[in-house]
Amino acid sequence: MARSQNKYADFEGLRERAVALRRAGYSLRQIRDELKVFNNDILSRLVKGEPPPEWTKRPRAKDDLRDRARELRRRGWTYDQIEAELGCSRSSVSLWVRDLPKPEPRYTPQEQQTLMRAGLARLRSAQDEERQRTKEEAKLAVGELSARELFLVGVGLYWAEGGKDKPYDRRENVAFVNSDPGMIKVFLAWLDLLGIERERLRFTVMIHENADVAGAEQFWAELVSVDRSAFNKTTLKRHNPKTVRKNVGDSYRGCLVIKVLKGAELYRRIEGAWSGLVLAAEQRTP
Repeated sequence: MARSQNKYADFEGLRERAVALRRAGYSLRQIRDELKVFNNDILSRLVKGEPPPEWTKRPRAKDDLRDRARELRRRGWTYDQIEAELGCSRSSVSLWVRDLPKPEPRYTPQEQQTLMRAGLARLRSAQDEERQRTKEEAKLAVGELSARELFLVGVGLYWAEGGKDKPYDRRENVAFVNSDPGMIKVFLAWLDLLGIERERLRFTVMIHENADVAGAEQFWAELVSVDRSAFNKTTLKRHNPKTVRKNVGDSYRGCLVIKVLKGAELYRRIEGAWSGLVLAAEQRTP
């Protein structure tokens, strides 16, 4: 302790040297190393009143951004706009401009709703375009369909949507029901591949009684290239007034039932082929 006190006994002389070094452009670290003064309190007292040299001052790089942010805020810009314009964080923007008055709304509530609806419409349009682009790319990627591929597709299609035997009801009938015109087209192409004559097919429309029955019959007849008079009597579904149907409008045409006469052998082939598909899938190596 005595040695430390002796070191700083000539405080004024030490201060003169410290001030001279400070005015010569020394930093506090350099003065400390030069004078061997490692007590921060004493070091601060030695240079008290002497400004630090310019080169030691930390640059305030954000001062220009702050001034620009305040200028934009005074012009009525929102936080989002300032943040995007200056490329800085919202917290910085808030710190810089929160003392300034909030700008008046640029739009009335009605105008804001109109802008929001327009923006939402643009977003949905862009999403629809992207959705359609994805579908179109997938469609083109399919390319030509080989006989084997069509056969396998048809087997899976029938087993998902067609009638199947039950242990308690062994009928072995081939009956396919669907409301999707594309499914009907693929199923008919599959029957053609298997050599099933169109004369063996029977068609029946199933539709709600309060729908456009005649229009649906005509639509399905044109789709399968069969005269409407050749269709079986349409099956009408009774309408329950307690339920609200969603399958309404011009696009609702009910379902088409396609039955194959004398189809027991065909049904056995379908069931066997499906079993083969399941077995092949199970045997695939990852």
